Amino acid sequence: MYKIDKLLKQKQSLFHTRDLALLWGISNNNTLYTTIKRYLKKGVLIPIYKGFYSTISLDKIDPLTLGFSYLHRFSYLSCETILIKEGVIFQKESYLTFVSNLSKKFTIANYSFLVRKLKEEFLFNPFGIEKKENIFVATLERAVADLLYLNPYFHFDNKKIIKWNGVKKIQKEVGYL
Repeated sequence: MYKIDKLLKQKQSLFHTRDLALLWGISNNNTLYTTIKRYLKKGVLIPIYKGFYSTISLDKIDPLTLGFSYLHRFSYLSCETILIKEGVIFQKESYLTFVSNLSKKFTIANYSFLVRKLKEEFLFNPFGIEKKENIFVATLERAVADLLYLNPYFHFDNKKIIKWNGVKKIQKEVGYL
């Protein structure tokens, strides 16, 4: 099977350089970069960032999938993004907020992302994290617990809809308290 066939038959459309090496079974870096360069020139691969590519135009990719794929490590959607979605804070943030084991800000295709760093002992505790369509998402209570851990003085606009017993339970289970 040709490399292009393997690439285009994948369900995913976002690839890092190492993903392509594994997919194509290429261990020689010169061969890998030459192949990538050829597919970039043909328009089969679209460059997003150095070492990060797509097979479809960025406007057709869900921004959450784009952010998670770019990070290429365990992370989940949390903090302000969840609180805005649930109506706990009213201001609109111009970025999507993830939690991972690094702190980072980046922009891809007019989407801005903020990654907040958590210690791995808290990050990998699955309590209050759900998997939705291959993306991990914090529940409202986990997002509140995460944000209070990261910023104990954070102001919530609509405190009434927060189940504070659930937040306390998550804080204890995760180890924030």
